[in-house]
Amino acid sequence: MTRTKSLALALATLSGGLLATGAAQAQDMYKSGVGGLYAGLNYTFMSAELGPYDADVGTLSGKVGVMATPFLGIEARAGFGVDDDTINGVDVSVDNFYGGYATFNLANESPVTPYAVLGFTRVEAEVGSVEDDDSDVSYGIGANMEFAPNLSGNLEYMRYYDDDNVELDGLGVGIQLNF
Repeated sequence: MTRTKSLALALATLSGGLLATGAAQAQDMYKSGVGGLYAGLNYTFMSAELGPYDADVGTLSGKVGVMATPFLGIEARAGFGVDDDTINGVDVSVDNFYGGYATFNLANESPVTPYAVLGFTRVEAEVGSVEDDDSDVSYGIGANMEFAPNLSGNLEYMRYYDDDNVELDGLGVGIQLNF
């Protein structure tokens, strides 16, 4: 075998090995959740501070997202109110909300991954016969706990809205599937 043929065979073998390694890493990337899609469902205990009054409402929400890197996720969430409150005979409810968010994850080897959330939320709420909707910057912290390779639970605190003497905070618990 000539030196040129040996060099070509070595390069072809090396290239094939690198391509196979890259394909295996791409499959592992999707299995580990990095670059993969996820979807989840949360129940959130929300506290609405309306001036001197406090109301406790509940919401159910869904989310879909993608892990762009082990440290950054991009997601969309939408939800609606499932439990209203009454203050001095006036009904208070969160009709619906939706938004886009970035999650900043503290990736590590343990089954618990702490994260911070930053994004925008549009909220539609009702107090008595007055209905209003508005948007605001939202932020929070939380943690995902892996139960199985594609299943995790989460606990998070979010400040959804804070403007004009109205604050809307939430403590959510949920479940997430990684695809």
